[in-house]
Amino acid sequence: MNTKKLALTALLTALAIVIPFAVFFKVIIPPFTATLGSHVPMFIAMLLGPKVAIMAGLGSAFGFFLNLGPLIGARAFMHVFVGLAGAKLIEKGLSFGKVSAITAPLHGLLEVLIVMPFVGLDVYNLLIITGVGTMLHHGADAFISYVLINVLQKSKAINFTKPAKSSAN
Repeated sequence: MNTKKLALTALLTALAIVIPFAVFFKVIIPPFTATLGSHVPMFIAMLLGPKVAIMAGLGSAFGFFLNLGPLIGARAFMHVFVGLAGAKLIEKGLSFGKVSAITAPLHGLLEVLIVMPFVGLDVYNLLIITGVGTMLHHGADAFISYVLINVLQKSKAINFTKPAKSSAN
Protein backbone atom coordinates (compact mmCIF):
# COMPACT_ATOMS: atom_id res chain seq x y z
CA MET A 1 0.00 0.00 0.00
CA ASN A 2 1.47 3.34 -1.00
CA THR A 3 1.79 6.28 1.37
CA LYS A 4 -1.14 8.24 -0.10
CA LYS A 5 -3.47 5.25 0.15
CA LEU A 6 -2.32 4.58 3.71
CA ALA A 7 -3.02 8.20 4.64
CA LEU A 8 -6.47 8.04 3.01
CA THR A 9 -7.19 4.80 4.89
CA ALA A 10 -6.26 6.48 8.17
CA LEU A 11 -8.36 9.54 7.33
CA LEU A 12 -11.45 7.52 6.40
CA THR A 13 -11.07 5.32 9.48
CA ALA A 14 -10.74 8.40 11.70
CA LEU A 15 -13.82 9.96 10.08
CA ALA A 16 -15.77 6.75 10.64
CA ILE A 17 -14.82 6.86 14.34
CA VAL A 18 -15.63 10.56 14.79
CA ILE A 19 -18.91 10.79 12.85
CA PRO A 20 -21.03 9.15 15.59
CA PHE A 21 -19.79 11.81 18.01
CA ALA A 22 -19.83 14.82 15.70
CA VAL A 23 -23.03 14.45 13.68
CA PHE A 24 -26.07 15.70 15.52
CA PHE A 25 -28.66 14.77 12.88
CA LYS A 26 -29.76 11.35 14.07
CA VAL A 27 -32.99 9.47 13.52
CA ILE A 28 -33.83 7.11 16.34
CA ILE A 29 -36.78 4.73 15.97
CA PRO A 30 -35.77 1.75 18.14
CA PRO A 31 -34.29 -0.64 17.25
CA PHE A 32 -33.22 1.50 14.27
CA THR A 33 -30.92 4.50 14.40
CA ALA A 34 -29.52 6.52 11.54
CA THR A 35 -26.69 9.04 11.73
CA LEU A 36 -26.57 11.05 8.52
CA GLY A 37 -23.22 10.61 6.78
CA SER A 38 -22.09 7.60 8.80
CA HIS A 39 -21.77 5.45 5.67
CA VAL A 40 -19.79 8.02 3.70
CA PRO A 41 -16.33 6.75 4.80
CA MET A 42 -17.41 3.21 3.87
CA PHE A 43 -18.58 4.29 0.40
CA ILE A 44 -15.44 6.26 -0.35
CA ALA A 45 -13.29 3.42 1.02
CA MET A 46 -14.98 0.97 -1.38
CA LEU A 47 -13.38 2.88 -4.24
CA LEU A 48 -9.93 2.50 -2.70
CA GLY A 49 -10.07 -1.27 -2.25
CA PRO A 50 -11.13 -4.05 0.09
CA LYS A 51 -8.49 -3.41 2.77
CA VAL A 52 -9.43 0.26 3.00
CA ALA A 53 -13.13 -0.65 3.17
CA ILE A 54 -12.49 -3.12 6.00
CA MET A 55 -10.55 -0.52 8.01
CA ALA A 56 -13.26 2.13 7.54
CA GLY A 57 -15.87 -0.43 8.64
CA LEU A 58 -13.87 -1.29 11.75
CA GLY A 59 -13.55 2.41 12.54
CA SER A 60 -17.30 2.83 12.20
CA ALA A 61 -17.98 -0.09 14.55
CA PHE A 62 -15.54 1.31 17.11
CA GLY A 63 -16.98 4.83 16.96
CA PHE A 64 -20.58 3.68 17.31
CA PHE A 65 -19.66 1.23 20.06
CA LEU A 66 -18.02 4.04 22.05
CA ASN A 67 -20.82 6.54 21.42
CA LEU A 68 -24.01 4.47 21.37
CA GLY A 69 -23.14 1.10 22.88
CA PRO A 70 -22.65 -2.51 21.84
CA LEU A 71 -25.84 -3.05 19.81
CA ILE A 72 -25.30 -0.02 17.58
CA GLY A 73 -21.58 -0.89 17.42
CA ALA A 74 -22.50 -4.40 16.25
CA ARG A 75 -24.81 -2.94 13.61
CA ALA A 76 -22.01 -0.61 12.47
CA PHE A 77 -19.68 -3.62 12.31
CA MET A 78 -21.76 -4.71 9.32
CA HIS A 79 -20.08 -1.83 7.42
CA VAL A 80 -17.03 -4.11 7.25
CA PHE A 81 -18.95 -6.68 5.18
CA VAL A 82 -20.95 -4.19 3.12
CA GLY A 83 -17.78 -2.21 2.35
CA LEU A 84 -15.84 -5.35 1.48
CA ALA A 85 -18.60 -6.58 -0.85
CA GLY A 86 -18.82 -3.15 -2.48
CA ALA A 87 -15.05 -2.93 -2.94
CA LYS A 88 -14.97 -6.37 -4.56
CA LEU A 89 -17.79 -5.39 -6.94
CA ILE A 90 -15.99 -2.16 -7.85
CA GLU A 91 -12.83 -4.18 -8.54
CA LYS A 92 -14.92 -6.24 -10.97
CA GLY A 93 -15.81 -3.04 -12.83
CA LEU A 94 -19.30 -2.25 -11.53
CA SER A 95 -20.20 1.42 -11.25
CA PHE A 96 -20.57 3.17 -7.90
CA GLY A 97 -24.32 3.52 -8.52
CA LYS A 98 -24.79 -0.19 -9.21
CA VAL A 99 -22.67 -1.13 -6.21
CA SER A 100 -24.70 1.19 -3.98
CA ALA A 101 -27.93 -0.41 -5.20
CA ILE A 102 -26.63 -3.98 -4.86
CA THR A 103 -25.21 -3.48 -1.36
CA ALA A 104 -28.34 -1.76 0.02
CA PRO A 105 -30.36 -4.98 0.53
CA LEU A 106 -27.27 -6.73 1.90
CA HIS A 107 -26.82 -3.88 4.37
CA GLY A 108 -30.47 -4.02 5.40
CA LEU A 109 -30.40 -7.81 5.84
CA LEU A 110 -27.21 -7.79 7.91
CA GLU A 111 -28.60 -5.17 10.28
CA VAL A 112 -31.89 -7.10 10.58
CA LEU A 113 -29.89 -10.17 11.60
CA ILE A 114 -28.03 -8.15 14.25
CA VAL A 115 -31.20 -6.77 15.89
CA MET A 116 -33.24 -9.97 15.58
CA PRO A 117 -32.11 -11.45 18.92
CA PHE A 118 -33.20 -8.22 20.63
CA VAL A 119 -36.64 -7.75 19.04
CA GLY A 120 -37.56 -11.35 18.25
CA LEU A 121 -39.59 -12.02 15.16
CA ASP A 122 -41.42 -8.71 15.22
CA VAL A 123 -41.76 -8.35 11.44
CA TYR A 124 -42.57 -4.64 11.55
CA ASN A 125 -39.51 -3.71 13.66
CA LEU A 126 -37.24 -6.07 11.75
CA LEU A 127 -38.21 -5.62 8.13
CA ILE A 128 -39.80 -2.18 7.98
CA ILE A 129 -38.06 -0.15 10.68
CA THR A 130 -34.63 -1.80 10.56
CA GLY A 131 -34.39 -3.35 7.08
CA VAL A 132 -36.10 -0.67 5.01
CA GLY A 133 -34.80 2.08 7.30
CA THR A 134 -31.22 0.88 6.80
CA MET A 135 -31.69 0.71 3.03
CA LEU A 136 -33.09 4.27 2.93
CA HIS A 137 -30.21 5.50 5.11
CA HIS A 138 -27.77 3.62 2.85
CA GLY A 139 -29.30 5.34 -0.18
CA ALA A 140 -29.12 8.82 1.36
CA ASP A 141 -25.48 8.34 2.32
CA ALA A 142 -24.70 6.86 -1.11
CA PHE A 143 -26.03 10.08 -2.66
CA ILE A 144 -23.92 12.24 -0.30
CA SER A 145 -20.90 10.06 -1.12
CA TYR A 146 -21.53 10.31 -4.86
CA VAL A 147 -21.53 14.11 -4.64
CA LEU A 148 -18.35 14.14 -2.51
CA ILE A 149 -16.59 11.66 -4.79
CA ASN A 150 -17.36 13.79 -7.84
CA VAL A 151 -16.12 16.95 -6.10
CA LEU A 152 -12.90 15.19 -5.06
CA GLN A 153 -12.42 13.81 -8.58
CA LYS A 154 -12.93 17.22 -10.19
CA SER A 155 -10.58 18.88 -7.73
CA LYS A 156 -8.01 16.22 -8.59
CA ALA A 157 -7.46 15.75 -4.84
CA ILE A 158 -8.01 12.00 -5.21
CA ASN A 159 -8.00 9.82 -8.29
CA PHE A 160 -10.55 7.04 -7.82
CA THR A 161 -9.93 5.57 -11.26
CA LYS A 162 -7.37 2.83 -11.60
CA PRO A 163 -4.12 4.01 -13.17
CA ALA A 164 -3.27 2.57 -16.56
CA LYS A 165 -0.94 -0.39 -16.31
CA SER A 166 2.54 0.44 -17.44
CA SER A 167 4.36 -1.94 -19.75
CA ALA A 168 7.67 -0.67 -18.37
CA ASN A 169 9.48 -2.64 -15.61
